[in-house]
Amino acid sequence: MVEIELDGQKVEVPPGSMVMHAAEKAGTFIPHFCYHKKLSIAANCRMCLVDVEKAPKPMPACATPVTMGMVVRTKSDKAIKAQQSVMEFLLINHPLDCPICDQGGECQLQDLAVGYGASKSRYEEEKRVVFHKDVGPLVSMEEMSRCIHCTRCVRFGQEIAGVMELGMSHRGEHAEIETFVGQSVDSELSGNMIDICPVGALTSKPFRYQARTWELSRRKSVSPHDATGANLIVQVKNHRVMRVVPLENDAVNECWIADRDRYSYEALNGEDRLTQPMLKQGGEWKTVDWQTALEYVANGLKQVKADHGASAIGLLASPHSTVEELALAGALVRGLGSENIDARLRSADFSNVGASGTSRWLGRSLASLSTVQRVLVVGSNLRKDQPLMAQRLRQAVRHGAQLSALVSQPIDWAMRVQQTLSAPSAQWVMALAGVAAAVAEAQGVAAPVSTMPSDTDRAIAKSLMGGEDKAILLGNAAAHHEKASSLLALAQWIGERTGATVGYLGEAANSVGAQLVRAVPGQGGQNASQMLRGGLKAAVLLGVEPGLDSAAGGQGLVGAEMVVTLSAFKTNMDVSDVLLPIAPFTETSGSFVNTEGRLQSFHAVVRPLGEARPAWKVLRVLGNLLGLSGFDADSSQAVLASALPGVRVGELVDSARLSNAVAAVIDTQAATLEPCVAPIYQLDGLVRRASSLQLTADARAGVAA
Repeated sequence: MVEIELDGQKVEVPPGSMVMHAAEKAGTFIPHFCYHKKLSIAANCRMCLVDVEKAPKPMPACATPVTMGMVVRTKSDKAIKAQQSVMEFLLINHPLDCPICDQGGECQLQDLAVGYGASKSRYEEEKRVVFHKDVGPLVSMEEMSRCIHCTRCVRFGQEIAGVMELGMSHRGEHAEIETFVGQSVDSELSGNMIDICPVGALTSKPFRYQARTWELSRRKSVSPHDATGANLIVQVKNHRVMRVVPLENDAVNECWIADRDRYSYEALNGEDRLTQPMLKQGGEWKTVDWQTALEYVANGLKQVKADHGASAIGLLASPHSTVEELALAGALVRGLGSENIDARLRSADFSNVGASGTSRWLGRSLASLSTVQRVLVVGSNLRKDQPLMAQRLRQAVRHGAQLSALVSQPIDWAMRVQQTLSAPSAQWVMALAGVAAAVAEAQGVAAPVSTMPSDTDRAIAKSLMGGEDKAILLGNAAAHHEKASSLLALAQWIGERTGATVGYLGEAANSVGAQLVRAVPGQGGQNASQMLRGGLKAAVLLGVEPGLDSAAGGQGLVGAEMVVTLSAFKTNMDVSDVLLPIAPFTETSGSFVNTEGRLQSFHAVVRPLGEARPAWKVLRVLGNLLGLSGFDADSSQAVLASALPGVRVGELVDSARLSNAVAAVIDTQAATLEPCVAPIYQLDGLVRRASSLQLTADARAGVAA
C-alpha cells in the first residue's frame, strides 16, 4: 500500500492508484467531469486540478499516480484558483439555456458552476454553435452546443458497449462529438450515455420536454425483462411513469441498464392497455365488472372439470410474471386437480428440468463474470439476449480473458472472440461433443461421445484447460434446443474435466423463480407445447401471447371451450373468451429471482390504470370463488413467504435449490427443430409495445428475420 497525505489526512491506497482514488477513499470530493469510476482515465476536462507539494503547477487528480509520502491539497488557494479558471474556460461557449434543458436540476456543470463559477463572464465574443444530429430514436443530440468534450460517451461506447459509435472530429473550437458518416447510435446499451453525460448534450429522446427533474418522484424497482434483474429507479409524475434510470448495484447491474429496461415504460400508457374486464358475447367484446368476469371464469372452470375432468384444464404463465403470481397460479391449477402448468413457453426439450422445487441457473454469481478467465458460450447471441452480462464478459476479455463460442451463424460480439465453432443448430450436440473429445484426448480419458476433434475443438479445449476461473454458459438457443438435455450433459462433462462452472444465462426476469415455485407440470401434467397444440378444454393465459411467446403458437387453443387471458394489454382476442386486466410491474408489488438465484422484491410505483388489478389479487379471488384452500393471503409478501420460505429478499437462494445436474443420455442425432429465440425487442409484451424501441435498428432487423 502507498500512504499519502490528503488535506492533512493520512490515506493508504494500492500502488498504481490515482490521487482521485485516494480522495474517494478519504471521502473528499474533488470536482470533475471527465472522470468516471467505470471508465478509463482521459484527463480531458482538467476540472480536478489539485495542489501537489513540490509540483510546479496544479495536477489533475484523475491522472496523477500516488507516490509514497505525496502531499496533496485539494482546498488550497492554488487548487481552488485553478479549478475556478477551468470552470471559466468551460463556460465560455456554453449556452445559457438551463431553463429549457432536460438536464437542468441534475447537471454536474450546473452544480459545480455554483461553487466554482464567476457571477459574470468576462467574454463578449459570440458563442460557438454546434448543429444538432439525428442519431436514432433513443438518444437526442439536439443540443450539442452544450458539450464540454469530456468524451465519457466515446469511452463508454469503446469500453462498456464495445462499439465506438461516437467520436470526436476536428480540433480546437471546431471539435465536436458525432457519429461516423451520419450513422445512428444502435448499441443495446446506448441509453447509458445519457446518464453519464455531465451536461445536457445527450438526453433521452422519448423523455425530452416531458417533465422537469424536480417534479418527479423516484421509486425503486426491478427490471421485468431479461434474467439479470437490473435494479431501476422509476420516476413518476401525476401517477404516470415518465422515465426509468439505473439504480446502482455492483452485485447485479453495476450502474448500467439495457435500453429495453430504460425505454419499455412507453408501453405502460399506450393505447393497447387493457383497463376493464371484457367478455366475448355473441362474437363481440363487451366490458363488464370484475365480479361478473370472475364468476364467469370460475363457473366455466368448474363446468370443464365436471365435463372433461381436471386434466382438461391448464395454465400457461409468462416467465416474466412475479414469484407471487406464479405461486398462486400453480396453487390454482393444482387445487383444481390438474398438473398442467408451464412457464417454459419457448422450450423444445421438456425433460431438461431439475428435481421438483429446484431450478436451472447461472452456476456462479453475476459479478464473477467480470473477472472470469476462460469462457465458452454455447448458443447465445449474447449482446442481444443478455446485454448486461455481455458487458461484464467484455470487461473480462479486456483484462485478458479468453472467450470461445459455439454458434450457428456469425455474430458481432463487440469483443474479441478467441475461437468460434460454427455449426447449424441441428448439429450442436456433435459440435460440442467435438470439444469434449478434444478435452478427453488431451487428458487421456474416454470421451463421452466417440468423434474426431477438429483443430478448433482442440483450441477451445486448450483454452478451457488453462486459467483458473472458468465458465461454460448456455444461452437461450441452447436452453430452448430440442437436445437441451444432451447439450447440458456434454457441458457438465467438459466442466468436470476442466474445472469450469456450468450454467444457463437465463431468458426472462423470473425463469429461475418459475422453476423454484413449481410453475412446471407435475407427474402426468402437460407441458407448454402439448397444451398449446390442443391438449386443453380450458386454458388460462397469464401474461402470455402464444403467437409471440411460444414455439408452438396458439392455434391449438382455438378448439378449447374457454380461454381466459390475464394481461395488461388487449391481446389474444381471437382465441380468448375473457380478458382480465392485470397490472404490469410498475403497478403491482412482487418479486423476481434472477439467473444467479438472487431474490429481489419491488413495490408498485403508480396506481393501477383503470380497473386493472395486480395478478396475484386476481388469482387469489379466483381461488376463493372456486372454493380452494390456501388463497387467504392479504399481501404479496405473505404469498412470497409461503412460496419461498426461508429466502430473504436481496439475498441468494439456498444453493440446494439451484441445480444444473443432469443424468441424460447424450443423443447425437440431428435436431429437427430450430431453437425458438425472441429478438431483443420482442422478448415480452412491454418491449413489443414500446414505440421508440420498435424504431431501432435491432427491432427492424428482428422483424425482418
